[in-house]
Amino acid sequence: MKGPRTLSGGPIARYLLLGSTVFLTIAGLVMISSAAFVSDFVRTGDSTYHLKRQIMWICLGVIILVAVKQFDYHRYKNMSWTVYGVSIVGLILVLVIGVGKWGAQRWIDLGFFTIQPSEYAKFGCVMVVALLLSQLDARAISGKEFWGRLGLALGAVTALVMAQPDMGTTMSILIAAFMVLILGGVSWGLVGGLSIVGFGAVGAAILIAPYRAARFFAFLDPWADPQGSGYQTIQALLAFGSGGLDGVGVAMSRQKFFYLPAAHTDFIFAIIGEELGLVGTLSIVVAFIVFAYAGIRIAMGAKDTYGRLLAGGLTAMIVTQALMNMAAVTNLMPVTGIPLPLVSFGGSSLTFTMLCIGIILSVSTYGTRGVRAVPSTQLKEQTRARNDERRGDSRAHLSGARGGRKAARRRA
Repeated sequence: MKGPRTLSGGPIARYLLLGSTVFLTIAGLVMISSAAFVSDFVRTGDSTYHLKRQIMWICLGVIILVAVKQFDYHRYKNMSWTVYGVSIVGLILVLVIGVGKWGAQRWIDLGFFTIQPSEYAKFGCVMVVALLLSQLDARAISGKEFWGRLGLALGAVTALVMAQPDMGTTMSILIAAFMVLILGGVSWGLVGGLSIVGFGAVGAAILIAPYRAARFFAFLDPWADPQGSGYQTIQALLAFGSGGLDGVGVAMSRQKFFYLPAAHTDFIFAIIGEELGLVGTLSIVVAFIVFAYAGIRIAMGAKDTYGRLLAGGLTAMIVTQALMNMAAVTNLMPVTGIPLPLVSFGGSSLTFTMLCIGIILSVSTYGTRGVRAVPSTQLKEQTRARNDERRGDSRAHLSGARGGRKAARRRA
């Protein structure tokens, strides 16, 4: 007997999404342990300091994922503006009481740990854009109202994140919003026009800030200032070059001995390249490709516009962030300070990503169009039971006018 069939967004997509998530999380845990143990021992006397904290964040993230997945994602629809509003409050608090690191004020110190509100601002923006597009699709709001509310929502977040300053997160938020617009059926011409405006704004932001200009020129030629703006990029490229095809071995990295800054956070992909080589980096890339495929499949299988846009937007946001991180580490774009989702150390990034994955799984569970096909033997039993119930007995039944006339002639 053949098993039940499933359509787009069913169990296969969920298993692929969960499988890639587990693989990336475990790979990140192993590499954080390797990349941070030297600096941890020197600075804290505990070589497992970051490892233990990441395990704590993973446990919290899994709890969040499971809890969020249990609820129908339609419940979150009415919470979109609330989540957005809370993220706005967090971004304002960062500017007032936030703590600085690496020249940016992006974190709020809660004593036992720090949080980065801009991570959750991404989530709020995707929820709001998906909500507005679904309302536009249902003709609950006009086109003018849609663009007005969208502009105010994205403009407020962009201004607050840029004030930290954090251009990388700003770009990831806007790219995620563009991806949701594309999924929502907005014309390519309009999206292209918005993209041109966005690139122009990025160029202006680079030119008016000296440190951004230095990063941009370091991207073009990192060896022009090897001890300054190009130092981090050069060390990352040296790590990849040292790793070769199969790497120098787990825990055998040289760059983590205070050569490569942010080795366990933003530049952990370089440590993977050094210790596991091309094989290791390609495995991470393939895992994100599988993640993207599963997320898109779930989104396309959603039965309503909001579910499709929410799952697609969250998937695009996570994968775009991964692409931006890997591109920056390999000098395919300027350094942005964006972590590698599920792999880099960081509580805000990890719990935020787990939250998004939980909602994508909720869409897969509660929002797929496909239904299970009942096996043929079970279908026959159900049909016979329904017929017996209608007749009130279990006698053989002939349906159809032609069959009834033949039976009558035989009885005569």
